[in-house]
Amino acid sequence: MKRIPISRTNNISPQVNFILAVVLLMTSVGLAMPLPALASPTPAPSGNPTALPAPGPAPTPTPDGRAVKSLPASAPVPLARPDRTGLAAAIGAGAEMGQRSARVMRSSTGSQGSGIKTLTPESLTTEGTWSPTFGVAGLDVSSHQPTVDWQQQWNMGARFAYVKATEGNYYPTEMDNPVYKQTFDAQYAGARNVGMIRGAYHFAIPNWSSGADQARYFVQNGGGWSADGYTLPPVLDFEFNPYAGRTISGFYFGDTCYGMSAVNLASWVREFGNTMLSLTGRLPVIYTNTSWWNQCLGNVSGLGNYPLWVANYPDGPTNNAGPIPAGWSGFSLWQYSSTGPFAGDSNVWNGDYASLQRFASGFTVNPLGSIGMTWTALGGGNGKLGYPVTSEICGLVNGGCYQGFQNGTIHYAPGVGAYATWGGIRATWGALGYENGKLGYPVTNEICGLANGGCYQGFQGGTIHYAPGVGAHATWGGIRTSWGALGYENGKLGYPVTNEICGLANGGCYQGFQGGTIHYAPGIGAYATWGGIRATWGALGYENGKLGYPVTNEICGLANGGCYQGFQGGTIHYAPGIGAYATWGGIRATWGALGYENGKLGYPVTNEICGLVNGGCYQGFQNGTIHYAPGIGAYATSGPIRATWGTLGYEKGKLGYPVTNEICGLVNGGCYQGFQNGTIHYAPGIGAYATSGPIRATWGTLGYEKGKLGYPTGVEVCGLVNGGCSQDFQGGAIHYAPGIGAHATWGGIRTTWGTLGYENGKLGYPVTNEICGLVNGGCYQGYQNGTIHYAPGIGAYATSGPIRATWGTLGYENGKLGYPVTNEISGLPNGGISQRFQHGGITWSPTDGSVVLP
Repeated sequence: MKRIPISRTNNISPQVNFILAVVLLMTSVGLAMPLPALASPTPAPSGNPTALPAPGPAPTPTPDGRAVKSLPASAPVPLARPDRTGLAAAIGAGAEMGQRSARVMRSSTGSQGSGIKTLTPESLTTEGTWSPTFGVAGLDVSSHQPTVDWQQQWNMGARFAYVKATEGNYYPTEMDNPVYKQTFDAQYAGARNVGMIRGAYHFAIPNWSSGADQARYFVQNGGGWSADGYTLPPVLDFEFNPYAGRTISGFYFGDTCYGMSAVNLASWVREFGNTMLSLTGRLPVIYTNTSWWNQCLGNVSGLGNYPLWVANYPDGPTNNAGPIPAGWSGFSLWQYSSTGPFAGDSNVWNGDYASLQRFASGFTVNPLGSIGMTWTALGGGNGKLGYPVTSEICGLVNGGCYQGFQNGTIHYAPGVGAYATWGGIRATWGALGYENGKLGYPVTNEICGLANGGCYQGFQGGTIHYAPGVGAHATWGGIRTSWGALGYENGKLGYPVTNEICGLANGGCYQGFQGGTIHYAPGIGAYATWGGIRATWGALGYENGKLGYPVTNEICGLANGGCYQGFQGGTIHYAPGIGAYATWGGIRATWGALGYENGKLGYPVTNEICGLVNGGCYQGFQNGTIHYAPGIGAYATSGPIRATWGTLGYEKGKLGYPVTNEICGLVNGGCYQGFQNGTIHYAPGIGAYATSGPIRATWGTLGYEKGKLGYPTGVEVCGLVNGGCSQDFQGGAIHYAPGIGAHATWGGIRTTWGTLGYENGKLGYPVTNEICGLVNGGCYQGYQNGTIHYAPGIGAYATSGPIRATWGTLGYENGKLGYPVTNEISGLPNGGISQRFQHGGITWSPTDGSVVLP
């Protein structure tokens, strides 16, 4: 802002009058001379000082064009405050925005070298040739620019203007020089007449009078505001002392900080602001220079709700306004040049034209109310929310109120407090019904710094989380609790990607997350699914499928790094390298009875597969399968028994479905498994073989593996003569033929039968099992066409036909002949045959018949 010459000399000593007259005369003819230092003034009868001491040295600008604090060589003794009319006369057009700017410094020192600015109007020729590429352009002017071509400024792109209205409580005064008030009126009207939004500013002299006094003076002299849409809120110009180190009309103006402490300066601003708020309904904009503010007010707090207008003059084109004072998070206006392109100072509004209009038409914030204090804490108009766009509106649910701002709202409710919402989180809250919805009122402001740049906000009924690329989604109730137990956004699920979606089976709901979902159902609770287990559950129809809703979260730590999850209708197990598969019903029960994944079968490797014969189903496991059929149940098969069953056609084969699990503990380490139509027995070193039908029945009568035959050693072989079948066992074989049945052969009798051609020989199929208890420990076995008798020390020999018939008439082994000791011998004369017995023989021929030999 500018320093000007003294325009009147009343109450000044003749010596001073003379000097000033010389100065003015030389100025008028273009000469300049230094103002000599004067002796201490002699007080006039009124007690007012009568002399103007020499000013202190001009401040030295810093590299960025801002000046450092300057002090007088020796601080003069403070003098009594003069009448403000006298001061107004002394300072003329007074100070203007941009103290220490290139333009103001140049025009303040260019003529007299005294720091007193001349009355010559400033040229509107500007040196600045650039503007920031953002925002809305504007200018500020004062009486130092009395002839602004407003149409030209409009044509250059300016859409707003601020005009100096007052300074201290002494400028302007109609009685001293009405031209300044007239200039203000003309500029204020001129800006408006070309369509600009305009406002007024006050240059503060805080050590002259109180903030309240200067605020009242400002409002009385052009600093008012109305919500007409084209009047900008009033501005407090608070910056470098334009009269630092000087005494004018007997008043010492102090140093660049007005001789006041940071605390007192801040208190003065608050008093000014509160008075303006009470008189106009608006807090004033604070115009300042960051360098001066930091020097004189430091890190003072509590002013961030005032809109900020920062002055900083870069050396070249940029969109960077530079550092801003402590306590603000952003700026509303930036004065970027004092030398053009616009008249006076060139400025930019930090927003679009619509936001500038809202700023002008403005709604106020009660700084002492809950909403106002929250707004202030968030940086006020320069913070995240920007400026109010509505008044405070009450009558919400539970006695709540809200106020709208450029970028969001603040809601207040008794017992809850006042909290802001904005951006994506606010949009999501709105979609859910704002305070009338599930979430109720906010209970925190937005809190950021979460994983991956995320933020969240707490509400009465839950939270809303936001992350870049994900969006904002709410969580509440059981689903939120479950998510929290899993670590919120830091856990397995990450951020929510949907809101809660209801309308599922049985009144259920679900919510999607980056890494899975959480499902909730009444009476069940909320549980998460993810990864392979979730994929399997999905393939089975989610909650609408066989498994229903999850009843646990995923539980890990199983064998080989496995995990499982419980569902209403079963479980899903997962293991690395295997995948995730579900088990349920009878198959699951059987698997559980066998030890689940720790048992013989290991992990499932398929889901249950149905469509088998007779409505059956099966499921594959690492080491076997479990088959289920209605009316039978579910049983597992594995190892050699399963392999044998497979060669027989599984459930489609002769054996049908298993009816037991594998049962071990048999003789010699054997095992067996029951099937619908037989069994499969396994023994180490022998293998697994099935038995079924009559052969199995006969084997059973003989004691199964514990009996004479031992374990089967081969499969049942059919296709024998007359539709017969046979099966080998450790101790013999069992032969079956239709109409005859199944009978076992073993030992010597079987050997003899074999030498005679088994079922293909003379004897045909056995028709009995071996029958013992004969004389001398003998045994026999009946065949279709004879018998084989065995006796210890004799051996086994067959008898048949006429010889057998004759032997029978003699009492068989109990008779005269005893046991046979040879088989029948043929090839005798006349087609005869013979057979020897212990005590004789029998011959037979077609001609002679049977003859018993001694």
